[in-house]
Amino acid sequence: MIHRRNMLQGIAAGVGAAFGPSILAERLLASPATNVPPLGNSTPKRIVFFMQNQGFDPKTCIPSGMKNSGSLAKAKLPEPISPLEPYKDRLHIINGLHGLHTSPSHSAFFGALGGYRGSDGVPPSAPTIDYELSKVLPQTLLPHLCIGMDSIENMTTKPTLATLSASGAGQPIFMHSNPNHLYQMLYGGISTGDIRKQHEARTSLMLQIEQFAASKGRALPAADSQRYDQYVQGFKEANGLRDRLGAVSDHLRKFAPEVDERYTNPEFETDWHDRLLDLGISALTSGITNTLTIGSGRGEIFGAWKGLGVEQQGHNLGHMDQPDNPIWIKIRQYNSRMLVRIMEALESVPEGSGTMMDHTLIVYTSNNADKQHTNGANWPVMLLGNLDGAFKSGCFTQLDGKRPINALYASLLRAAGQNVDRFNMDDKQAKKFDAGNGPLKEVLA
Repeated sequence: MIHRRNMLQGIAAGVGAAFGPSILAERLLASPATNVPPLGNSTPKRIVFFMQNQGFDPKTCIPSGMKNSGSLAKAKLPEPISPLEPYKDRLHIINGLHGLHTSPSHSAFFGALGGYRGSDGVPPSAPTIDYELSKVLPQTLLPHLCIGMDSIENMTTKPTLATLSASGAGQPIFMHSNPNHLYQMLYGGISTGDIRKQHEARTSLMLQIEQFAASKGRALPAADSQRYDQYVQGFKEANGLRDRLGAVSDHLRKFAPEVDERYTNPEFETDWHDRLLDLGISALTSGITNTLTIGSGRGEIFGAWKGLGVEQQGHNLGHMDQPDNPIWIKIRQYNSRMLVRIMEALESVPEGSGTMMDHTLIVYTSNNADKQHTNGANWPVMLLGNLDGAFKSGCFTQLDGKRPINALYASLLRAAGQNVDRFNMDDKQAKKFDAGNGPLKEVLA
């Protein structure tokens, strides 16, 4: 069946970069719960991207009456992001970046995190910022994890989907949208009962597919063989990840979320959204990964939140004005509560002289700038945390609309230790779309 084939392709393509067998799995845990320091850069930094579809109207995040840059200390946050009020000192609201060159319209798709032109069905033209950061940050068992939230129907029929992240031109990274599949991938080796049986059956199937694909691919024409080899490599990486996770099973038992009926029998799609978030948080706190991308709406024009009492879903949500809209207040507050859950989970884990949250940055924005049917002239962003003091916090920054989202992405790479002035923008493009050069001095500490 087509859905089964798509699922297997997603599994093969969505695991991420693999590491050689000579590297001990314990060395690839970026977690303070281990006594082994991470490879490469010894600073345990991590970054989370949260992408909400249908746009991010600046009026839903900028305090009333705040026109110029300044402190948030005495400001009251708008109702849609009110759950973040207790965390204002860690919040940085940025308004005035643009993504005109991404041609977002309904969505910029890969262009939202890539900073280049994107469209429905158009493959990525370069790596996205989340993947690039996963290469710069200390290596982990799973360098980059992507999870996608949608309606139950879409998450069931298409448990993997690639629309937001990419490792290179024509190389999409798949999101995991079925929490049962993701749980099996991350924690199946330490589970019991049916989950363990499913994990073992899936592992056996994956090994057989890898072996079969490797033997059959040799007879293909050269043009098809290259693409076929990518799938074979994907299965090798998936099987290698299972082995590496199995090598640290005792460590993972401390972090695996509890499995309940909301996995197998969700009442609403938000049950699965919450379980996916649990798994994403556990991947961070356990040290499995240090780069997490969350796609609410999965980078498309769909999405559903019936569990919040929102009966409307999909494309129609994008045609509603967001400010003072009770529907969008519910969705944005739900997002904000998810952000709080991430912060509180990371805050609860000691790391160095502080906590994991002290070395983390959460980037919240939309894959569609400020609204549906936008030209991308304004692309609001919220930052939570400061990545070990690299970013200013507790403030609002109003920019002049002359610098692109690429400048923010270059700032992220600078803060992660990569000396770059631009991201996915050559001199010719920069002359047209960027009035400056280098990172955003307004947001860096």
